[in-house]
Amino acid sequence: MRFTKDHEWVALEGDVATIGITAHAAEQLGDVVFVETPEIGRTVSAGEAFAVVESVKAASDVYAPISGEVVDANGALAEAPETVNAEPEAAGWFAKVKIADPAQYEALMDRAQYDAFLANQ
Repeated sequence: MRFTKDHEWVALEGDVATIGITAHAAEQLGDVVFVETPEIGRTVSAGEAFAVVESVKAASDVYAPISGEVVDANGALAEAPETVNAEPEAAGWFAKVKIADPAQYEALMDRAQYDAFLANQ
């Protein structure tokens, strides 16, 4: 699993990356009440807003940590957005993206680097 400074996580299996928000981001948001996932078939670029998460505190964009084509979206979040709070780095995933450039994944922070980044915020 890799992480961004915007608090997204990416888990890579073959050439498909599962993307969500980190436990830290879910905690900061508070109770999630709505999630808008990207359309399947959409091409996204790294750094582009591709999903929305709303909580009792605020609405926030979720940014694509890597470029590629959306091949799956977590439709279960429409009925159960609280899954993002309960399991942010597992069942609370937002989308799966077929990656265009594996080097983008390698450039993201690993867990130790992300933990150090959080400690310095």
